[in-house]
Amino acid sequence: MAKMPVIWVLSLLLVFAAWPEALAEGNSCSASTLDARLFFERENELLRQRYHEEYLASYTYNTNVTDENRQAMIAVYARNAVQNKQLAEKIKSSDYTQSEDADVRRQALHLSKMGASALDPDDYLALQNAISSMQSNYATTNVCSYTNRSDCSLSLEPHIQERLSNSRDPAELAWYWREWHDKAGTTQKDNFAEYVRLTRKAARLNDHRSYADYWVQFYEDADFERQLDASFKQLLPFYRQIHGYVRYRLRQHYGEDVVPAEGNIPMHLLGNMWGQSWNEVIDLFTPYPEKPFVDIKASMVQQNYTVQKLFELGDQYFQSLGMRALPPSFWNLSLLTRPDDRQVVCHASAWDFYQDSDVRIKMCTEVDMHYFFVVHHELGHIQYYLQYEQQPAVFRGAPNPGFHEAVGDVIALSVMSAKHLKTIGLTDSGRLDEKSRINELFKQALSKIVFLPFGYTMDKYRYAVFRNEIEEPQWNCGFWQMRSEYGGVESPVPRTDKDFDPPAKYHIDADVEYLRYFAAHIFQFQFHKALCSLAGQYAPNDSRRTLDNCDIFGSKEAGRALSKFLSHGSSLHWKVVLQEFTGETEMDTSALLEYFDPLYQWLKQENSRLGVPLGWGETNKIPSDCCGQFST
Repeated sequence: MAKMPVIWVLSLLLVFAAWPEALAEGNSCSASTLDARLFFERENELLRQRYHEEYLASYTYNTNVTDENRQAMIAVYARNAVQNKQLAEKIKSSDYTQSEDADVRRQALHLSKMGASALDPDDYLALQNAISSMQSNYATTNVCSYTNRSDCSLSLEPHIQERLSNSRDPAELAWYWREWHDKAGTTQKDNFAEYVRLTRKAARLNDHRSYADYWVQFYEDADFERQLDASFKQLLPFYRQIHGYVRYRLRQHYGEDVVPAEGNIPMHLLGNMWGQSWNEVIDLFTPYPEKPFVDIKASMVQQNYTVQKLFELGDQYFQSLGMRALPPSFWNLSLLTRPDDRQVVCHASAWDFYQDSDVRIKMCTEVDMHYFFVVHHELGHIQYYLQYEQQPAVFRGAPNPGFHEAVGDVIALSVMSAKHLKTIGLTDSGRLDEKSRINELFKQALSKIVFLPFGYTMDKYRYAVFRNEIEEPQWNCGFWQMRSEYGGVESPVPRTDKDFDPPAKYHIDADVEYLRYFAAHIFQFQFHKALCSLAGQYAPNDSRRTLDNCDIFGSKEAGRALSKFLSHGSSLHWKVVLQEFTGETEMDTSALLEYFDPLYQWLKQENSRLGVPLGWGETNKIPSDCCGQFST
C-alpha cells in the first residue's frame, strides 16, 4: 500500500479538527464537502508549485533577456498549461460550483477559468511566442541619436527619457518619438495580429464572446465596465481644465506653429513617450514659477543616499505600521539596479514566488525623487504578497484587479506629503503655503489626473480590437483616434496603416490588462481617505488635516486595518473587503476630487481669467476616413 503524503495526512487532521466548529457555526460538513476541501487543498499545493516554477522561469528571463531563457520560460508555461487545463476540466465536470461550502464554490469558480490554457498545445505555444517576442523586442529596442545618426545605441531609459525630459527642441523630440514607435511598435504588427487571433480563440473556448469580456469578468461585476465609463465622465471636466491650461502655456513657449490654440496637444512635447504623465516638463507651465518645488534629490545627494537606502526607508515605513519586514531573501535575490553585463527588462515590477516568503523587486533604480516614490509603490505590492501569503494559491491575489496597484500608490500618497518628507529629514517644512500647495497639487495632477484618459484608452482600444469593432486595416488610426477623442493628444507626425504604434507600450506587449491602473487611480484615494481617518490625520473641513498632507507613518491602527484588508487576498468579493476597509461598496471618484479640489478651483479661475479655450477637436494626424466616434 502506498504511503499517504505527509501533507495529505496533515490536511485530513486539520479538516477533522475544524469539523465541530464548522458544525457549530451552521456550516455544512457533509462527506462531499470534506472531499471537496481535501481536493482543493491538494490542488492548491500543486498549483503553488506550478506558480513557483513559472515565476522563477519568468524572472530568469526578465533579468537576463536571451532567447534561450525566453524559450525555457515558454516551455514551463506550456507544460503547466496542460495541467491547469486538466484541473479546470475536472472542476467543470464536477458539482463543486454548487457546493454547500461558499469557499469551495469560490475556489471552483476561480480555478475553472482556463484562460490561454484552453488552447491546444500548438496554439498555446504560438501565443506565448507572440507575446514573448513583443516583450523581447521592447526590452532590446535601441534608437539612433538625433545629433549623431550613426550612434544607434540609445535605450528608452535612461537615454531617450533624458531627452524627452530636458530637450525643448520640437524637432529633436519628434525624432526620438518616431524612432521609438517605428522600432518598438511597427515591427511588431504581425506578432500583435497573431496575439489577437489566438486570444479571440481562447476567449471563445472559455465561453466568452471576446477576450475583452474575459478580462472584464475578473472584476466580478457585470456592471463594472459601465462604472468605469461613468467614472471617466465624472473626472473629464477636471482633466479638461488641466489640458486647456497646459496647451495654453505650451503655445506661449513653442508658438502657434507647434501648438494649436484649440486642438490636440502634440504628445512629444509632454515629457513622456506615451503622454501618460506630463510632470517631467512642468517648468514650462508651473502655476507659480517663483515658488520652488519640493526637490528632495539635492537632500538625497547631500545625505549620501544609495539605492539600498531608498528600499530601507520603504521597509521602515511598513514596519512603522506594524506590518511585515522584508525577508532576508528579498535583499539577496532582488535586482535593484541595472546590471552592466546583460540586458534586462527595466520596467519596475514586484514578484511573488509562492514559496517561503520569497518576494523580490526587479527595477533599474536611480537615486532621485521619481524612484523614491516608485520604490514605495513596488514595496506596496510586496507587502500585499506577504500579507496574503497564508491564503491558498488560488486566492493569492487581489479581489479586484485595481486593488494591487492602488495599494502601491496609497503608500506613495503618504510618502510624498510634505509632512513625511520632513519626518525623514529630506525637507525643512512639513506644511506648504497656499501657492506652493497649488504647485505641488498641480505636479501630482500631471501624473495622477493626466494618466486617466491614457489608462482608459489603453483597454478601450484593445476591447474594440478584441470585439472586432475596429477592422485590422484601421487598428492604428483607431488607436490614435481614441487617444485624441478621450485625451486630446496626438502623434507629432502623421501616422498611417503602414505604422503600428500600440506595441510601443510595454503592457500591450506583455498582455497586461490595463484598466486596473485606471481603477487603481480612483481606489487609491478611497483607501487613502480611510487610512488617514484611522490615523487621525484627516478631518473634513479642517485646514490642518487635509488629504494632500496626510502621512499615516507610525499609525498602528491604520496598519492593522490595511493588514486585514490585504490578508483576505481574493478569498472574498472585492465589495465585501472594500466595505470592511472603507465603509464603501463601489468605486467612487469623490475622494480623488476632494484631494485635488483646491487645484481644480484654482484652474477654473485661472483659465477663466486668461480666456483659455477648453476642449479639442479631431486629430489631423491620421487619415480622414478612419473609424467613427468612440465616445462612451
